[in-house]
Amino acid sequence: MRNNAELQRDVLDELLWDPSINATNVQVAANDGGVTLNGSIGSYTEMHAAERDARRVRGVFSVVNHLEVRLPPAYERTDADLVGAAKDALRWNTMVPGDRISVSSDNGRLTLRGEVPYQYQREAAYNAVRSLVGVKSVDDQITIAPSVSPGEVKTQIEKALVRNAETDASNIRVDAQDGSVTLRGNVHSWAERDEAGWAAWAAPGVREVHNDLAVTA
Repeated sequence: MRNNAELQRDVLDELLWDPSINATNVQVAANDGGVTLNGSIGSYTEMHAAERDARRVRGVFSVVNHLEVRLPPAYERTDADLVGAAKDALRWNTMVPGDRISVSSDNGRLTLRGEVPYQYQREAAYNAVRSLVGVKSVDDQITIAPSVSPGEVKTQIEKALVRNAETDASNIRVDAQDGSVTLRGNVHSWAERDEAGWAAWAAPGVREVHNDLAVTA
């Protein structure tokens, strides 16, 4: 297992290796597999890319993202312009039921509200606006409309986990209640943990997923 100094160096090297972000003002702290990102970064998209980069480093078991988005002056936009751009992005995305989603902005901080049947639609709406110029953060308040019984949700997710070649379903327990799903157990990688989470979100009527799967060596 890497010591704290080695893990800190590996994460920083991974951030600097990624050409899609400018990590000049990012500081990395590591403690027993836990990584914290501090400092500032130039866009909301880069902030999430930095967290993604940190998670894929071997030996990282958790990431706390304290990065602050500081837009370059050329990227600043008025709230009215940002809302207009966000509405256009939602309207032109075939995966988003745009008529069900409203958008507001406060100093570059977007808020999405509405109700959709599936999580993939919620994710599509979020992804459609998060990379827009001028966005400092996105508060996703879109909810999922329940459509099936908890027992059916649990069964569908368990079958999906068995079908998925990337997950070992024998080590994963599924609990479902009122649109809320909890995954417990152990997996071998962040990729397997994410795959299990996506399988849970794919079930109709799932409003939230608590992914409590532990990544073990």
